Amino acid sequence: MLRVAVVGSGPSGVYAAQTLVQQREVPGVRVDVLDRLPAPYGLVRYGVAPDHEKIKSLQGSLRTVLEDERIRFLGNVEVGGPQLPTARLLELYHAVVYCVGAARDRLLGIPGEELAGVHSATAFVAWYSGHPDAVAEAFDLPGVGSAVVVGAGNVAVDVTRMLARGEQELAPTDMPQPALGALADSGVKSVSMVARRGPSQGKFTTKELRELGTLPGVAAEVDPAELALDPAYTDQDAAAALPAVARRNLEVLRGWAGQDPGGAQRRIGLRFYLRPVEVLAGPGGRVAGMRFERTTPDGRGGVTGTGSYEDIEAQLVLRSVGYQGVPLPGLPFDPVKATVPHAAGRVLREGRASVGEYVAGWIKRGPTGVIGTNRPCAKETASSLLQDAAVLARRELPGDPLDALRAAGLHPVEWPGWLAIETAETDLGRSLGRRSVKIPDWPGLLTAANAGA
Repeated sequence: MLRVAVVGSGPSGVYAAQTLVQQREVPGVRVDVLDRLPAPYGLVRYGVAPDHEKIKSLQGSLRTVLEDERIRFLGNVEVGGPQLPTARLLELYHAVVYCVGAARDRLLGIPGEELAGVHSATAFVAWYSGHPDAVAEAFDLPGVGSAVVVGAGNVAVDVTRMLARGEQELAPTDMPQPALGALADSGVKSVSMVARRGPSQGKFTTKELRELGTLPGVAAEVDPAELALDPAYTDQDAAAALPAVARRNLEVLRGWAGQDPGGAQRRIGLRFYLRPVEVLAGPGGRVAGMRFERTTPDGRGGVTGTGSYEDIEAQLVLRSVGYQGVPLPGLPFDPVKATVPHAAGRVLREGRASVGEYVAGWIKRGPTGVIGTNRPCAKETASSLLQDAAVLARRELPGDPLDALRAAGLHPVEWPGWLAIETAETDLGRSLGRRSVKIPDWPGLLTAANAGA
């Protein structure tokens, strides 16, 4: 029997486990899927916006994999800490596949970024998604009239949409009650989503972008002059050379250009060719706005500064300019690429493949692609592992790894514990007159899990 640990229960980890147990070349593979959290599914649970129920339904297919009798879920297990160093984990399994994602957001690197009221979109998403590490008191939304979101990807669109949505639209979701209440009491009337480049270079998908124009009581606006700066907007030949998604995005924005907001209660302004240069301070050391430099296309696909500046009022700033992997103690790490060095998923130590250590997902390739991109990525890594199986299986293991984890002082949450969390969240939602509602804190999650165990 080949025993494998997969660290991380998001899509890349689950797809890796699925590939390993469903292949036929190496019989008898058993996989333990370990996660630091007591709940599985990674960013599908804690990163997908709560109003995107179709994407969140992917949990159903991940669930089917984790319920396979050859796979065991072990939550509440932190790898790389004093209780479970990576070297010890490798002693307990023939192989370990690390699927730990990219947990740190990128900074803007501008003055004033440390002011109160400036946050990463990652932290905001974690808060409204009920991540137990989120700092709830950080978001004082009743005192916010205007917000700025820096970025032009789907996460930027998500947080912009969540700031503009009303309580009636969010109540049917699984959003934690404290976050729902804070957003319901929000004073936000204006959200500016700002990009340093043009609309044809936005990283958002058309479906996500189009949603901003369909929110009840919300007007989506774009400045025709900023659209006109984009060569692809006015040059049909340039537009024809764009990817299809960029052409569709331009069509959506063209429909919003200069439109009358009418009696909209809130507005979303999409701004382009503005580069952040400073966060402006107000009373009490809180953010009061942002200063941007106007940029212009440089003819080579980039932008250059013009020396002209614009200030945008804001009591809340969310930066959404990408993610970075973080080092896991005991694993090699490339600080430039912010990934673990590898060859086809095999971890490289000083340029040579480390026997029994593998990576998949964002920690392998960087924070690129969509959820489905993780499937071929995980399959490549699993294929490398299976090619090495004959060598890996020669080593005798000390016994059931679960016994060793408990002996180390860890308290793994197994699948029945997770099912108990689901039941507790359903009961919580029923008590609030809602559907299932997430438990957003560690004590609540572990109490529910222990009750099920």
